[in-house]
Amino acid sequence: MVENSARILLVDDEQSIQTLLSYPLRKDGYEVVLPQLDGLEVCRRLRARSAVPIIMLTAKSEEIDKVLGLELGADDYITKPFSVREFRSRVKAVLRRAALAQPEDQFEEAIHEGELVIDFERRQVTARDEPVRLTYVEFEVLAALARNPGRVFSRTMLLERVWGDSSYRDPRTIDVHIRHLREKLEAEPKHPELILTVRGVGYRFQDT
Repeated sequence: MVENSARILLVDDEQSIQTLLSYPLRKDGYEVVLPQLDGLEVCRRLRARSAVPIIMLTAKSEEIDKVLGLELGADDYITKPFSVREFRSRVKAVLRRAALAQPEDQFEEAIHEGELVIDFERRQVTARDEPVRLTYVEFEVLAALARNPGRVFSRTMLLERVWGDSSYRDPRTIDVHIRHLREKLEAEPKHPELILTVRGVGYRFQDT
């Protein structure tokens, strides 16, 4: 058995699927918790309490489930039906991203853009002198854009920057995160000045 320190909350509205998916995770050495709550409710509660690095949301095919899950802080989702192999692979990918996001010894200077400050060492963001709580994915999308001001990123490019690949993921996922970032960071979200849309291509960060 592989030794892992990750504690995974496995949420599904079908108890049989919870039980089925818990076996391979425990075999891989993870501690698995099976809360008796709706998946979206778990997202709401965790996000309200603290910045949670990982939320794995197994979503049905309805688009509203995906959108709500992402807006509530899910780092990734899997649309049913899916294979156990794909599920295990996606869990490991999320855990790898979380590990890579931990502070490193090498110092990276914070970005100051107008009233926005991005502190990469602390993974903290402030806008207009107020702290802004971002999900893991929101921070990674923002970081990819802000580190390359003026560069245009397609949705697929951003998916690959954040998740390592774009397999199994709808490019519109990025649109949800961009909208959420604008709501949190822009003075006027409907008229953004920081995260700009390049029609027909993707997004770019303001280049001053």
